Amino acid sequence: MEIRSRRQFLKALSASSLAAAMSGAPRAFGAEPLVHPGATADCCILLWMAGGMAAPETFDPKGYQPFQKGLPVDRILSTFPAIDTSLDGVKISAGLDEIAQVMDRATLIRSHVQPDLGSILHSRHQYHWHTGYVPPQTVAAPHIGAWMARVLGPRNPVMPAFINIGQRLEGIGESEELKAFTTGGFFGAEFGPFNLPDPDDAARSVRPPAGMDPGRFANRYKIYQKLVDANPHRDFMSDHQQESMLRSLENAHRLLGSKEKEAFDLSREPQAVLGSYGTGRFGRGCLLARRLAEAGARFIEVTTEYVPFLHWDTHENGHETTVRLKQEIDRPIATLIRDLEQRGMLDRTLVVIATEFSRDMMIEGVPGSAAKDQSRAISDTLEEPKHYGLHRHFTGGSSVVMFGGGMKKGHVHGATADERPLVAVKDPVTITDLHATIFTAMGISPKTVYDIEKRPFYATEDGKGRAIDSLFA
Repeated sequence: MEIRSRRQFLKALSASSLAAAMSGAPRAFGAEPLVHPGATADCCILLWMAGGMAAPETFDPKGYQPFQKGLPVDRILSTFPAIDTSLDGVKISAGLDEIAQVMDRATLIRSHVQPDLGSILHSRHQYHWHTGYVPPQTVAAPHIGAWMARVLGPRNPVMPAFINIGQRLEGIGESEELKAFTTGGFFGAEFGPFNLPDPDDAARSVRPPAGMDPGRFANRYKIYQKLVDANPHRDFMSDHQQESMLRSLENAHRLLGSKEKEAFDLSREPQAVLGSYGTGRFGRGCLLARRLAEAGARFIEVTTEYVPFLHWDTHENGHETTVRLKQEIDRPIATLIRDLEQRGMLDRTLVVIATEFSRDMMIEGVPGSAAKDQSRAISDTLEEPKHYGLHRHFTGGSSVVMFGGGMKKGHVHGATADERPLVAVKDPVTITDLHATIFTAMGISPKTVYDIEKRPFYATEDGKGRAIDSLFA
């Protein structure tokens, strides 16, 4: 990312967050009455493949070619062979063998598309996917989890409605960009995420700091309240934002004294269960998500974590890195689905596997895009293993997998071309309509709107999102 564009991006977002303030109650688009759909899910778990998971290497395998020095790269559509799944006639990529065995419970979207935003940058596309809005905005756009927390409220008044697992927001590259969308936005702090960067340390997050008893923690809330009352000028925070912060602190204090805090403690799980999810951060995050969903969380995001040029952000050594990533996600995801199913939770829990865009070996963005090439492995032929893999950002066709929550079982929606460019050629699904589908499953009208700074701000951009009815059972 260019430094200049990053600074401009952050400057605009900072201005928007200072200007944002809530006004009025939710309503529907235009003069229509606000009518929410009947929910098919009570909880949503987003499994976020941060960094750009390549669809041809995972859920939409194409044209496998094994590594061979001198092989023209334009012949390579995938670096993994396809394997059978539990869904007849549907194959996914080798290395996802466990997930393959639960695909008969899934709806597989193979035609998810993202727009060319001029710069195919992770920060812009992650912001767009998580909020439904292209940055920068004149107000701080809420994360979709914050929408659920605001419109639906908590399932359990003690549990945070919106929980974010596995993503550090400090000490990594592009941390400010991640903070820009990992927020309650104009809804306020009480609807923002409860952040748990390391699932193994989650239990510590619901205990008072070392050496501080609960009474002293409660005093912090009272002191903050006095500071708010003593600041009549409200120079840096609106009345709404300050009141929201107070409620957020009150909610945190209530959680610390509740039995639900035990849901954050993975050590309470039997060793057999811990082993079934694996020892990696993502696997532990999936187990924590199940525990928190069971305890009453409304929206939970578990991420493989976005760090520039790491994990799914494969700009070189793409094949080798993807082998490792599949080992980290395959068993945990399959175990989560089986676990939810065995506990009778899957029907009312919507699990979504998604990423900000796909990857290609030859094309940056979409055909005709003038986006700057982001790949470090530029060559017309394979000369060494680090060139083997899909390196460039590709927005023309990616995959989304959905389980439970009222979605069809064993269903495939859309398709991408079998020859490069691998763009969606059947039933494309935009971010706006995908969000509308998720909101509809959760019982939120995609046309829900709040008046912010005397102008409407919708759950889906301009209130135009339409749920894809054919995905529902």
